[in-house]
Amino acid sequence: MNFRPLSAADLPLVASWLTRPHVAEWWDGPIALEVELRQALAVLDGEAIGYVQSYQAVACHSDGWWLEVTDAGVFGVDLFLADEAKQGQGLGARMLRAFVAELFADPRVTRVQADPSPLNARAIRCYEKAGFRRVREIVTPDGPAVLMHRDLVRP
Repeated sequence: MNFRPLSAADLPLVASWLTRPHVAEWWDGPIALEVELRQALAVLDGEAIGYVQSYQAVACHSDGWWLEVTDAGVFGVDLFLADEAKQGQGLGARMLRAFVAELFADPRVTRVQADPSPLNARAIRCYEKAGFRRVREIVTPDGPAVLMHRDLVRP
């Protein structure tokens, strides 16, 4: 699995994915190219299978997010698989592990965090399979969430 940066040409495809019930249930709003986000399509065997984004948590303070985070090395991550039929095969966890490995290749990244809905058991399991641990339930600007962390362990 690899990742290619999201481009303007990808936006219609991603917009079509956002209309799929298994994505729309958990993803709020459109996706646009944003400078402050690292946005990518996950590609497996030449086929785009999902979307992933990451962001520096402290850069989100002005939007009311992650006000308690002071470490500039903390990055958030969000993702989804495009095809509902591909769920339950470990692809989401594989995608997440590979993307987090790329994030941790940057020496500035100390932690990756996620905030799935407490009602999204599939996402929580995916994050756990990818090495994230539950920290606590929180309330975000989007509503209740389960804060999950994966910390970098350096030798």
